[in-house]
Amino acid sequence: MKNLKLLSLGLLIGGSTIAAPALAKEGMFTPDQLQEISAELEEAGLEIEPDALADLTGFPMGAVVSLGGCSASFVSEQGLVVTNHHCARGSVQYNSTADNNYLADGFLADGLSGELPAAPGSRIYVTTEVTDVTDRMRAGTGDLAATERYAVIEQRSKDITAECEEESGYRCQVASFYGGAQYKLVKRLEVRDVRLVYAPADSIGKYGGDIDNWQWPRHTGDFAFYRAYVAPDGSAADYAEDNVPYAPEHHLKVSAAGLDDGDFVMAAGYPGSTSRYTLMAEVENTFNWTYPTFESLLNDWIDTIEAAAPEGSDSRVKYESRLAGLNNFEKNLRGQIEGARRVGLVERRRMRESALSEWIAADPSRAEYGEAIAALGALSEESAQAARTNFWFRNVSRPSLFSTARRLYRLAQEKALPNAEREPGYQERDMTFFRQGMQALDRRFDPAVDKAEWALFLTGYIAQPTDERVAAFDAALGLTDETTADKLPALLDRFYADTTLGDVDTRLAMMDATPDELEASEDPFMQLAVAMYDYGRGLEAQGEERAGRSLALRPAYMEAITAWQREDGRLTYPDANSTLRVTFGSVLGGSPRDGMAYLPFTTLEGIADKDTGENPFNSPQTLLDRVEARDYGDYALDSIGSVPVNFLTDLDSTGGNSGSATLNARAELVGLLFDGTFESVNSDWDFDPRTTRTIHVDTRYMLWVMEKVDGADALIAEMDIVR
Repeated sequence: MKNLKLLSLGLLIGGSTIAAPALAKEGMFTPDQLQEISAELEEAGLEIEPDALADLTGFPMGAVVSLGGCSASFVSEQGLVVTNHHCARGSVQYNSTADNNYLADGFLADGLSGELPAAPGSRIYVTTEVTDVTDRMRAGTGDLAATERYAVIEQRSKDITAECEEESGYRCQVASFYGGAQYKLVKRLEVRDVRLVYAPADSIGKYGGDIDNWQWPRHTGDFAFYRAYVAPDGSAADYAEDNVPYAPEHHLKVSAAGLDDGDFVMAAGYPGSTSRYTLMAEVENTFNWTYPTFESLLNDWIDTIEAAAPEGSDSRVKYESRLAGLNNFEKNLRGQIEGARRVGLVERRRMRESALSEWIAADPSRAEYGEAIAALGALSEESAQAARTNFWFRNVSRPSLFSTARRLYRLAQEKALPNAEREPGYQERDMTFFRQGMQALDRRFDPAVDKAEWALFLTGYIAQPTDERVAAFDAALGLTDETTADKLPALLDRFYADTTLGDVDTRLAMMDATPDELEASEDPFMQLAVAMYDYGRGLEAQGEERAGRSLALRPAYMEAITAWQREDGRLTYPDANSTLRVTFGSVLGGSPRDGMAYLPFTTLEGIADKDTGENPFNSPQTLLDRVEARDYGDYALDSIGSVPVNFLTDLDSTGGNSGSATLNARAELVGLLFDGTFESVNSDWDFDPRTTRTIHVDTRYMLWVMEKVDGADALIAEMDIVR
């Protein structure tokens, strides 16, 4: 992230005028809320019936899917799925080696038979039904003790999920909304055979790399294609050669006409999490301690991996996805910290809580809200202190072999219980993922890199005061007050020399081991995992007790927020929680700070202007030749005189929205949401209409690359292209 190369910041080739700051549209709405704001949608420019957006099994929502961390959508009758390049990059990396590097060269399947299995654990989830289960989840929990309340609600969630999954081929989730005030059962078809179809080279799909990440102007072809496969009878199935492409009920048409400045736009996807309703204590702890502390650690972590896994080595290929994620997270945290300072987040949150308190005090019938919020504030302080105390122990538990040993020993303990009573992640429904994780480790693990990471985390850990360290961990690892950072590598050598957990067959065999068998193991990582089990379970118990108290207090707080905002004519949308959401607005540039102007589109010429021939500004020569020849094909936008590459909108988005279908007024695919600007990342905590801008890759650029650069004509022919 050093020596940032900010080329032509705020200046783009093209004829668009600079848009004046406008009020971005706040809200990650659940589909059922859209009927309440139908007038706003129509006034903004929506041309289809707003009610259609509330039908999860109809068009267009039925075409929008989750990848379990990213969003995507069907774009053909043969199960073709489009998402972001960075969402599929793990599968590209999984299929790559130093000698056959699809990250560098790109991948395009030669017909169906040439499509490659995606990384283990890859899934495509198609939401088919959402049912309110609030009454069943919350009934009779009000008077329970905190730990019992947590246990009852968790058990009910597992029971409801199990009932839903009695129908084979579905993956179900009980999702909490408004801090536990509402619960919905989300039923999803689980497509388990996912195959990589096409991903452009990193020099297109990751153009600009970490330098351009979270920046505008942007010129990144952040798109890739998967295909969903099922058994010949149409049922969900694991990978098999005789499986056939899945036939979705709905798929999106892909627009080659696209959008222009000011046009209506919306996005549908699965945003991960936001913190718009957190209290002051949570905000202060996060921005005054957690984020700054972790940002510093992330920079050291990135440097450690890069030093232990040299460029071009097989180990670097294994850790490319992790490095990309760490760099993305580090830059995000910097943006969060700077954004919080710029908008005065702490003061804004203080003002909101003061205004809410005044509203509560104005009516004696609202007194219970005030009592609940005061108790929730105290709980937030307590939770923040626990997070600070446990920070370094959580980090020293991260290395792959140690965390693998802990998971295997926990599995052995959980398997002694009836399936319905096991912790989430260790039930029979989770075993396919568990096993695939054990198998996939080989492609994402190198002992030298893992040891270097562990030494880094331990260096931070031993620097803490003695009373903030864990005595059981120190004893098990052999750490003393005399242990210094330079002594750590020798201390860790025996773990990597004597372990057998680097062998996939050993890991898989341990999945069937009993606690006694694992306790007798001579593997040093397993011995350490056994020694730390009771301490880890104690931390979980403390967290569950706090969560139980929160389940009684936070719903009352959110009820107060909802009622207060309703009086002002505002609809309270829930914080993001990886369920399907819709956000809408328009194509819009902006001015995030004094003297800085963002135009709404970037162009092909901007790619050539940035290009240096060196990573990450190293476009394929074929692309540069096409740009120089002004070979735009049918994809040029008249108002900018070129093919648009990326565009800006004022849509409300966050992590998990990556790959979200960007739709025009007729619900045609016009782009893929893939990023936000550096100034807008703080909107996870507080929506600022001036700075909130979302970045999308334009379908016209996607189609141009497919046709002019990579020769993906068969895929273009497979999709419904509208002009």
